[in-house]
Amino acid sequence: MSQRTFLEIYQQLIAEDKLIVDNAQVAALDPLEGLKERLEASEGQSSGLTRIFGRRKSAPINGLYLWGKVGRGKSFLMDLFFHHLDFQHKSKFHFLAFMQRVHEHLRILHQQEVEDVIPPLAQALTGEIKLLCLDEMQIDNVPDGVILGRLFEHFFSNGIAIFTTSNRHPDELFKDGLNRHLIEPYIDSMKANMEIHEFGEGQDHRINRLKDKQTYFYPANEEATRKIDQIWRDLSGGESETLKVEFMGREIVFANFAKGVLRTQFWDLCGQPLGPPDFIAITQAIRVLILEDVPQLSSENYNEAKRFVMLIDALYENQIKLILSAATQPENLYLEGTGSFEFNRAVSRLNEMQSADWVNQ
Repeated sequence: MSQRTFLEIYQQLIAEDKLIVDNAQVAALDPLEGLKERLEASEGQSSGLTRIFGRRKSAPINGLYLWGKVGRGKSFLMDLFFHHLDFQHKSKFHFLAFMQRVHEHLRILHQQEVEDVIPPLAQALTGEIKLLCLDEMQIDNVPDGVILGRLFEHFFSNGIAIFTTSNRHPDELFKDGLNRHLIEPYIDSMKANMEIHEFGEGQDHRINRLKDKQTYFYPANEEATRKIDQIWRDLSGGESETLKVEFMGREIVFANFAKGVLRTQFWDLCGQPLGPPDFIAITQAIRVLILEDVPQLSSENYNEAKRFVMLIDALYENQIKLILSAATQPENLYLEGTGSFEFNRAVSRLNEMQSADWVNQ
């Protein structure tokens, strides 16, 4: 294990001008240090494979649940913890990517008619690890909540520590949702097996990266792409994974997703036969959308223009930040054809979404 404390690592990053001190982040370093100490104390116990099949179970390791408002630095601290933990038996996923793996393995297990899917599912997901990190955890429905709850209980009982970040306290997960009582026992289990730490107000670091920066680029040329590349690097931290959004049996796949930021092309999004529910489902999975190469539209591509209006409405209503490159300025994107009047609403919203007030809210 690393001999340096996380406070020392954090202070070094400040000294190197890579960070600005944030009291909420500093306060969260103690829980990170505590989790590190618990993992160190568990070193030498049986392998994850042995734990899964129950021949020699390890004692439970109390995990960590770090929650607070969007963009305050929870994901950054999870990355700091994960990369500076000199410990091989660990895995880290964005929560949505983890649940995609869950459903992929479940389909295989159901095809094999496995009676109790949880033990083989847990083995497929975790192997021999002793630490599972899940960034930006959420529960949107009861079936996923029950599956996740059963998995967590299996992990807890087999000595696998869980470190999650979330925008909600455990008691607020799927609050007021239909049949929420079915997942309440699992939420109680989480609270019993994880240290719950509220992340203070601090600063919204993710959105701070967009402050005073251009967010609408035209024309969509090489210079625009270069500037958007830099924004993507700043927001993604150089990471990228696949995002799959499922809605009503439909699966929409995007290749470039990281830390709540989705980067895609106009035709890959608005060129698909999608409607308002699909765009709402996408906005529920992201915090920032980078949309590139919006063309000048006309009656010849009315359907794409209509979907673009739907997309902007969904982004606006859900307060998703937008970085966009286009052929021309908003007022000239759609000048003639059916729906041009409705397109004016999108123009107005595009202009508002470039404002400092929108970025800062």
